[in-house]
Amino acid sequence: MIADVLDAPGVAVDIDALLALRYLSRRLVKPQMSANSLPGGLVNKRRGRGLEAAEIRHFVEGDDVRLIDRNVTARTGEPHVRMVHDERDQTVLLMADFRPPMLWGTRRALRSVAAAEALALIGWRVVENGGRVALLAFGAFEPVIVPPKGRERGMVAVIGGLAAAHQVALAAIGDAVPEETLSRSLEMAERICPSGSIVYLASCLEEQGRGYESAMRALNERCPVSVLRIMDAFELAAPGGFYPFQSANGSRQTARLSANLMADEGDLDALKSWSINSLSVNAALPPEVAVGEIGALYV
Repeated sequence: MIADVLDAPGVAVDIDALLALRYLSRRLVKPQMSANSLPGGLVNKRRGRGLEAAEIRHFVEGDDVRLIDRNVTARTGEPHVRMVHDERDQTVLLMADFRPPMLWGTRRALRSVAAAEALALIGWRVVENGGRVALLAFGAFEPVIVPPKGRERGMVAVIGGLAAAHQVALAAIGDAVPEETLSRSLEMAERICPSGSIVYLASCLEEQGRGYESAMRALNERCPVSVLRIMDAFELAAPGGFYPFQSANGSRQTARLSANLMADEGDLDALKSWSINSLSVNAALPPEVAVGEIGALYV
């Protein structure tokens, strides 16, 4: 009986559903120049204005002066330019929060499932644009890490990691396990995040832990961070009434909530003040609807 509940739609992470999001993610992909549209019909590896350095060489006539590397130029006494990988070569680390606060929901899906869907949409867009994807899934279990890979095989590995980590998280519900704070996971992400990559974190931003602000800002300084705060429909617009709850010490109490109670935006305001892109994603919305909002966060 319990196994049937944990395998129900919206409770378990469906591998086939995440694989199918590849086609939905194409709504977010900007049209790319095809091989036939290039002179000679050849695709050349361009150097663009990403973040990861490709090479440093002498300045030659025709180079963009904005690419001059001041440090190397000053050290050698001759002008040098820093060439960087094109954005298509970008590496993206997807961070999936599967801690206990994410394993609940009142509508279509658990917050954790909505997080997996949102990250899968972004991941598919990355590989469709020629980038690479990596995964860090964390919760009340040993973190699941998938190293950066490109193309379809990269996303298949990430989706497999998402499904496996989520299954372990569900199985651990009710077990006495050490508390995993968000700050510790951010510190881990900073250690494993490839230089010049981008991080997308899908989380409810609860149980942040000591040092959360410094950990978030340090990670953002190393690798630009974008946050998808996954919210349940109840949090976004709770109907008025009396609601029972259990406090931290185990006592049962009742609270009265006003109609149309809206979620606190304090966490997102803090992220904005730290120059971190963020938005709230309603877990009740299917990917077909949420894709528009998620696309607005993609950078």
